[in-house]
Amino acid sequence: MLLEDFKLVELTHLLFPEAPTWNGSCGFCLEIKKDYDRIFRVQQIKMHAGVGTHMDAPSHCVPGGGSIADIPLKQLIVPACVVDVSSRVHGDYEVSLQDIEVYEKSHGKIPKNALVIAYTGWSRFWKDPEAYRNVDSSGQMHFPAFSSKAVELLLKRDIAGIAIDTLSPDCLDLTYPVHKLMLGSGKYIIENIADCKNMPPKGGYVIALPLYAKDATEAPTRMIGLIP
Repeated sequence: MLLEDFKLVELTHLLFPEAPTWNGSCGFCLEIKKDYDRIFRVQQIKMHAGVGTHMDAPSHCVPGGGSIADIPLKQLIVPACVVDVSSRVHGDYEVSLQDIEVYEKSHGKIPKNALVIAYTGWSRFWKDPEAYRNVDSSGQMHFPAFSSKAVELLLKRDIAGIAIDTLSPDCLDLTYPVHKLMLGSGKYIIENIADCKNMPPKGGYVIALPLYAKDATEAPTRMIGLIP
């Protein structure tokens, strides 16, 4: 079997009603509609599209942009480049141009159609929504993100997308420059990935499969790492 050649790594967070979200209200509810009264337990899922481990499509912020269903499979099963900044991260850290340059110096040029993952270690707070959101007295959240300069270089590499183990690749700048750069270039973003400390810097692969829904701008995603 093909999968016998790979170690599998779970990169998806477990969803639960108190899971951290951008506005602090998860909205995830797994409701029982019928409880074995006719053999089966039947459940209904209620949730916002952008909670938990999920993918943003271009149409999330680009009118007329591609939807989740428009993203081709060849961009969802891709090489993974993991940029590990966990040893120096803090609440206002941004993955920098220098971080990408240091990565490429050590591991070679980031290949076309790769998924670039920022490993910040922030996912350790997933079960503590207050720490994960890290809101100050003015209401501003503080968590690691991407810098625009880093993303501009990644777009020159023609990557498939970026992923991060925080709520968003944008944090302090609420004009959302990273979203605009990535989604405006027809790429995708994956947010709230689970701890990827077991993924190698290079040589691994990712399967990221969002809910296949017509016109979806965001979708919950099961994300799996494969290590040869």
